[in-house]
Amino acid sequence: MRPRVLLTNDDGVNSVGLWTAYDALSPIADVTVVAPATQQSAVGRSISIFEPLRVDEIVHNGVPAYAVAGKPTDAVILGLFALKLAPDLIVAGINIGENLSFESIMTSGTVGAALEGANQGVPAIAVSLQVEDQGDKFGDPRRSAQSFAGAARVVRDCCERVFARGFPAGADVINVNVPARPTGGYECTRLATKLFATGVERRLDPRGRPYYWIDGPIIEDAEPGTDVHAIREGRISVTPITLDSTAPAAAPAIADLFSD
Repeated sequence: MRPRVLLTNDDGVNSVGLWTAYDALSPIADVTVVAPATQQSAVGRSISIFEPLRVDEIVHNGVPAYAVAGKPTDAVILGLFALKLAPDLIVAGINIGENLSFESIMTSGTVGAALEGANQGVPAIAVSLQVEDQGDKFGDPRRSAQSFAGAARVVRDCCERVFARGFPAGADVINVNVPARPTGGYECTRLATKLFATGVERRLDPRGRPYYWIDGPIIEDAEPGTDVHAIREGRISVTPITLDSTAPAAAPAIADLFSD
């Protein structure tokens, strides 16, 4: 039997990256698309618990799919528990824009969807493509100036390796980031600390009242061995992620702090 894949994302069900991944994976797996109906970037792993969720069956270029009026995590949960898909693997992506560092994986809807799948017992791969123009992250996800050809080869290759050899023990999610212009192969990396130098810009509306934009330039590089550095060197970053956020190194100090 062919492996079963639940394919989702955070850029929306009509994103070019999502359907590039579908085209790459459908020759080797039975792929079902369950994705947010609209753009849901940077919502992390948030879940809709105060409102009902609707699912519409749509057809995209002749392929049936499910559009969820919610967040990426909602799409995964509904795919597993409402649609009862029982996938062997969840793939989130291909995201328009890199998801690197502690900072990004905590806010990324793409990684959030993968983490939710893993939390429900299904191994997951999150795949993101670096953009050369950061403004491309905020454009229409149905179109992109970025070439997805390299990312398509990577997502298929990653899944073929997992199907053939199994999901790596000790990891819950594999976070894959593909350079805009790859010049090297895979590198197993750790997360860098930050991707952006966070800032806030204050502006005034026409009535003189202040409002704010969270902004800040991208950090161009980090220490060797990190995901940020691998991408800057043109290599494909592959980072094992675990759901366990326990900090064992802090346990002795915590025990001492709260000892009687």
